[in-house]
Amino acid sequence: MDSLLVAADSALRTLFAQPRTTRPCNTVAEVQNTRLSAKDKALSGALMRVNHVGEVCAQALYTAQAMAARNSTHPQRERLAQQLEAAGREETDHLAWTRKRLDELGAHPSLLNPLWYAGAFGIGLLAGRMGSGISLGFVVETERQVEDHLASHMDRLPTSDQASRAIVAQMKADEARHAREAQHAGAVELPLPAKVLMKAAAKVMTTLAHRI
Repeated sequence: MDSLLVAADSALRTLFAQPRTTRPCNTVAEVQNTRLSAKDKALSGALMRVNHVGEVCAQALYTAQAMAARNSTHPQRERLAQQLEAAGREETDHLAWTRKRLDELGAHPSLLNPLWYAGAFGIGLLAGRMGSGISLGFVVETERQVEDHLASHMDRLPTSDQASRAIVAQMKADEARHAREAQHAGAVELPLPAKVLMKAAAKVMTTLAHRI
């Protein structure tokens, strides 16, 4: 029952509450906003909406994996759950940064966020129940794919949109560190078909989120 309440609380906070940061995005403080053309503003809004969806999914994944870890028989289950929850808290910062930037750009979050959250939660729960090594391996592969995705956004974001670029740069650094931490904690390499399936699912999500 406690786990279900925690999961419900996380879903409600992610989807309907205004996210709050626990730390500033240092790179944002170092840049100044510049006036964007309507075309550049629309592109930045679409790309940041995709990034915001990724953070919605991250909240669901980490919540589900932490819940699965805590309810497992693994001898280090509490330590593993706490590691996943700590990464999830940093992802909350990303959620807040991207949502704030969406507001600044006059763009809206994805209308499909409840669907993205539910799907990611189910995937995270499944990965978590397959054992700590697989669960951490899933974290590693997810973060690597997200890091690649963010790198592509650095190429696509308008050069004049320094605020969005700064947020993406900070997120990219954090994702890489999460992957390293999961690797050091005992992650196992996922099989190639699993990686391909994850990439295909991410492609569907990002394509839809760019528009809806």
